[in-house]
This record gives sequence, structure tokens and C-alpha cells, in this order.
Amino acid sequence: MNSVAMTVASMLFAGGCRILAVPAAARAIRIPRAALSSHHNKHAPSWGCRSSHNSNTALAGEAEFSTTDAGNLTATSSSDSFPKYDRLLPCPSHKNPPRIEHLVISEGGPVLELICKALDLPPLYVSDLIQFGAVYYALVCPQPPPNATEEQIRVFKEVTEPSVLRKRASIKGKTVREAQKTFRVTHVDQFVEPGTYLRVHVHPKRFPRSYEIDWRSRIIAVAESYVVLDKPAGTSVGGTTDNIEESCATFATRALGMTTPLMTTHQIDNCTEGCVVLARTKDYCSIFHGKIREKKVKKLYLALAASPLPTGIITHYMRPINMAPRLISEDFIKGWHLCQLEVLECRKIPWPTTAIQDKYCVEDCGWPSQDYAYECKINLLTGKTHQIRAQFAAYKAPLIGDSMYMPAAIADVSNPGLNPFGKYKKDFSSESEKETAVVNWMAQHGKEPSVAIGLQACQISWDDDEHFYEAGLPWWRC
Repeated sequence: MNSVAMTVASMLFAGGCRILAVPAAARAIRIPRAALSSHHNKHAPSWGCRSSHNSNTALAGEAEFSTTDAGNLTATSSSDSFPKYDRLLPCPSHKNPPRIEHLVISEGGPVLELICKALDLPPLYVSDLIQFGAVYYALVCPQPPPNATEEQIRVFKEVTEPSVLRKRASIKGKTVREAQKTFRVTHVDQFVEPGTYLRVHVHPKRFPRSYEIDWRSRIIAVAESYVVLDKPAGTSVGGTTDNIEESCATFATRALGMTTPLMTTHQIDNCTEGCVVLARTKDYCSIFHGKIREKKVKKLYLALAASPLPTGIITHYMRPINMAPRLISEDFIKGWHLCQLEVLECRKIPWPTTAIQDKYCVEDCGWPSQDYAYECKINLLTGKTHQIRAQFAAYKAPLIGDSMYMPAAIADVSNPGLNPFGKYKKDFSSESEKETAVVNWMAQHGKEPSVAIGLQACQISWDDDEHFYEAGLPWWRC
């Protein structure tokens, strides 16, 4: 291989793929759209404030966006298809379409220089990507997906040929699977040897709200081993796969003037606000993880629901698939995860005013009655991703502003039986019929909320309340 780098996959733009234009010294190979689907979440948050929303308009709008942009790409040269790259900061208020590049290096050198040449990106931009944690490497190229092309399979076989791998001292003593494990690139001058695989997230997921927050005012407590933060909605606790820079942990570390980065001990959704514990040491990070496993950590939430719920324990079972939306069933299904929460109290309050919703970029998801809302205090008994949001929606009491689950709840109210796991689920004559119903039910859900929903982690305690902390007022009371 005589090229500086070989592009194994091209960008994913608005749900479609396109061959990347690279310098003449590099070769480009297209990867199928399905092969990159794991990198593209159509429900990823976009920056924006209050908007009218329902599942049908969301899907139609997305389809229109994809078609339009695909047409624009076809009409222009590939070099004109990308925005002009400069720096990742200042943070843009708009969301760029996903672009993930996969490279196999054929001539060794500094990682920054190789990426700049292969992808025609300015050095400062690539340097920013590395600082954001958006560049990964593996000593050996990972196995191509089942739907890979013949050319992709040929390239993979070429760079993983046993006779080629035996010549590489860096992988001696490792199995091929071990050598295919990916790690973050942490330095711009990191040397990358021939045969190394690189994955570059050219358009990281951004969090503009991070720059609007007075982070020092959000600190609840600073202890010897940990910090408790009142996390703002619209921010990420510990960052994402392609962005560890714009995170609560990073901004809290800077606000406190600490030289050692704070570490995440647990997560809450980006659209949720409230108490988060950040560890100051690796040891305490492990200790707190142990307390969570041993159920010594108690979390209380405030949820602002569109309908009332009865007090007591609510039980569902969540499908064990790590993707949104999270589907739950009222009936036990083997292999599905138990989800339990206890509604401690539920009180009727006025629906938040338009001014308050606009201030916190809370989306109007089309709930028919907006005179009163219901503030519920919840003891979370099991901690599954999206658990409160999914369980409340299944009870036809979705959280205000939850643009992912409220559209499905509205659809379920107007069409009982639409939910294949709900109270009025239908009997299916075949597995394929049921699978079609599941796909249709997932399509009733909307996109991930842009900033805030009616959910706050209002209280956290552990060791029998020896450590006890409360968040400030939720946004709907401000």
C-alpha cells in the first residue's frame, strides 16, 4: 500500500453515505449505510427552543431534510459538501450532520499529520478533535460488518494477513481480538504505525448550553473525596463517545480550579437536571460504584407529568436492547429487565407558563390539555436508562417536554392496542407480524429532547443518610 492512509469508510450525512474526496495519495472505499447505523442516532438532540411537535411531523421533517441534503450533495463536488473547517470553538448553535471517518494507516507518522492529509482537515481542527476525545485507534483493523463490500473485505484481509501481523512488534503477545480494541488518541504527536486503524468523529455531538452556565453556582458540596453538582438540563454528565470536553465533569473541574479531573460515578440523562456525584479520586469512584451495586445509594426525583399517577410502586419490564426509545412491558417477559419506582406523592400544580418553557427551551409536544400538571416525588428503586420517562409514558402520564416519549403516549391514547406491549396489546399470528408492530410502535416516538424536560434528581444520599444532598428548585418552580 503506497498511500498515506486508506479510508475504509466514508461519512454519514443526513442518513446517507457518500464517498469522501481525499488527496490523490489516498484511496477511498465506501461503507454501506447500515454498517454505520450504530454511529447515527436519529433522535440525537438538536439545539433549539420551544417548538410544536408530534411524531408524524418529526418523521416527515426528517425525511425531507435527508432528501434535500442528499440532493444538494449530489449536485456539488465532494470537496464542497463539507463545511469550512476552522476550530471546534466557539461552539456552534446549530447541529452538524454526523460524519465519521474510518482509516487504516499504510505509512507511519504523527497521528495529527496523517489525519490532516487523509481527510483534508486543518491541523488546529484535528488538534481540537483529539482534545475533545473524538479520535480513536486500534492496533489492528476491526472485523468488517456482515454487509461489507468485497473491496472492504479485501482490504481487511490485506492488513490483517498473518504474515503481515507477525512483522508488527507492537502486537506480539496479543490476540487479534485484543489488538482490535479501540482506545482514545490523547496526544497530537502520538505516533501511529502502519496497519493501525483510526476512527475520526469529524462532527462531535455538541453542548452549547455548557457555555451559558455559571458552574460555580451549581456546586452543592465539595468533600475530600467527591463533589456534588446540581447538573443543569441540556448538559452531559461525563461526555459522549466523541465529546468529553463539553461535560459537567470538565466544567465543574475548571470552576473549582482543580488540577485533577473529576470523574463520573453515575449518569442521568442530558435533559434531566439535579444531583450528580463526581469523584475526586479513582479509589472513591470505585467505592461509589460499589455503593450503587449494593443499593446503599438512594435517589429521589421530582417529575412533572401531564396526568396524575397513583402513589405506590409501579412495575414494568424493559427490553434489553441498548438503544432509544426504551420499550417496556406491563407483563413479565423472560430476559427483560425489571423496572420499579415508587411514587411517594403526586400533587396538582399549574402547567408551566409559555415564558418559563421558552426560557428553558422546553418543547411543546402536543399534549391536548395544558391547564394543570402533576408534580410527583419518586423513589427510584431500579436505575435503568430512561426508566422514569418510559414508565410514566406507559402510564399515559408522560413528562412535560419529553419529545421522545410523549408522542408515543398521545398515539397510545388515541389508538389503544398500538403498543404491542401495552395493556390492550393484540394477539399476533406470527413473529413477523409482531416485529412489524414493534417497528411501528417505535416510530411513534419522537426525537430526544433538546434541553429540559420535567425531571429533576432532587435528592441523593448514601450510607444511611450520612451523606445527604438536595438540588435547588426545579426549572418549573423558578
